[in-house]
Amino acid sequence: MASVLAEFRVLIAPGLHNSGPDHWQSRWQRLFPAFERVQQDDWEMPDLARWSDRVDDVRRRDRHKPTLIVAHSFGALASVHSLAGDAHGVAGVLLVAPADPDKFRVAALLPQQALPVPSIMVGSTNDPWMAAPRAQLWAQRWHSRFINGGPLGHINAESGLGDWPEGLETLYFLAEQAHNGALST
Repeated sequence: MASVLAEFRVLIAPGLHNSGPDHWQSRWQRLFPAFERVQQDDWEMPDLARWSDRVDDVRRRDRHKPTLIVAHSFGALASVHSLAGDAHGVAGVLLVAPADPDKFRVAALLPQQALPVPSIMVGSTNDPWMAAPRAQLWAQRWHSRFINGGPLGHINAESGLGDWPEGLETLYFLAEQAHNGALST
């Protein structure tokens, strides 16, 4: 299954505090050293326009392969905002535990319709950053396939997921669907 990932450039877009060493995003980067991390100037100050611009900058650097974005929390919001402006070269996006746009007062700045690329959103029934019904609403709005991960908290290091193999399976599925050119919602 990992071979299908070799066809893509994979960008990791963390949320606040840059996903520490025990976060599944950091663990995935250790498992797959070719994965690239979007680095923000200020990990403590969520600024949708600046974070989105950084996602734009990183994904435009190398277009030799189609890109998959793996985004968490506020990084998911920045990635969605980036894709709404220009999705060229992006084959799909995995949105994990997006932060509630209303908590950051950015809902009006995000697309209110289908994303221009295939997408999967994974939410949690006890996520303190966005309740599952709200996550499902945003997934429907963006035409993202929604996966209810159950009681996983914010799907971060505190969730104790280790390498989060279920998430990797979801990424493989997204890659296979992007490779085949179709993702049904």
